[in-house]
Amino acid sequence: MSSTTLVQERPATTATSTPVADSLAVLGRHLQRIKAAPGVVILTQTMPITMLLFFGYVFGSALAMPGQEYRAFLVPGLLAATAANGIMVGMFQASQDCHRGVMDRFRTLPMSRPAVPFGQTAADLLTTAIGMVPLILVGLAVGWRIEGGPLAALGGFGLLLLLRFATSWLGCWLGLLIRNQEIAGQLGSATFILPLLSNAYIPTDNLPDWLRTVAEWNPISAMASATRDLFGNASPAADAAWPVAHPVAGTLVWSAVLLVVFVPLSVRRYARGGE
Repeated sequence: MSSTTLVQERPATTATSTPVADSLAVLGRHLQRIKAAPGVVILTQTMPITMLLFFGYVFGSALAMPGQEYRAFLVPGLLAATAANGIMVGMFQASQDCHRGVMDRFRTLPMSRPAVPFGQTAADLLTTAIGMVPLILVGLAVGWRIEGGPLAALGGFGLLLLLRFATSWLGCWLGLLIRNQEIAGQLGSATFILPLLSNAYIPTDNLPDWLRTVAEWNPISAMASATRDLFGNASPAADAAWPVAHPVAGTLVWSAVLLVVFVPLSVRRYARGGE
């Protein structure tokens, strides 16, 4: 599908157009785009399931914790990694639109400047909420259980979506900055190392001091610890760094920082184009 066709999917702006209406129009365009070419979304949503089955059954028995307990430890970590994966998806989608000239065409339309990045990040949030369902179902099938109360569990899922929304803005800004989908794809692959430098897959207790500090200040570690706590799978480590010792507050702080920094940067970068 050409960039011209993509842009023409948006109805002509009228005098009654508002930032909300413009954002909804861009959101609809992104949902149509995902429906037409779902490859990136399918890859990013099925990878955690593959890792759950691989790590849970191949490496689970080799760790200090029994296999089923490890899978209960692993599922919240994979959900946290999925939330952080907004960086890769946001970067690829924004850079692809820049590379194909779609962003330049949008800027010629009489529409709200924030609407374009807001539409992209909102579409990503919606598809992530739906895409997490298969991972949750597979997790339940392999023995993971939500041991906490329903309100705490809803809070855990809410935090996951909040961090995903925040990281998608970071990815959007990077994509608008790079403006080349091939480079963005290569950099996006490198983001897979971020969960490895966290407590998403393994506890950080036995890591060297310097590496443990790096891992525990990783936002993914706060998110993974928060979901384990809210789902009733594990309590926060009292001797850990502040974001992991207070994971709910740590996740909220990290998400707020990302949004405060990268929402205005993304909107400004989009408005400036290739300047």
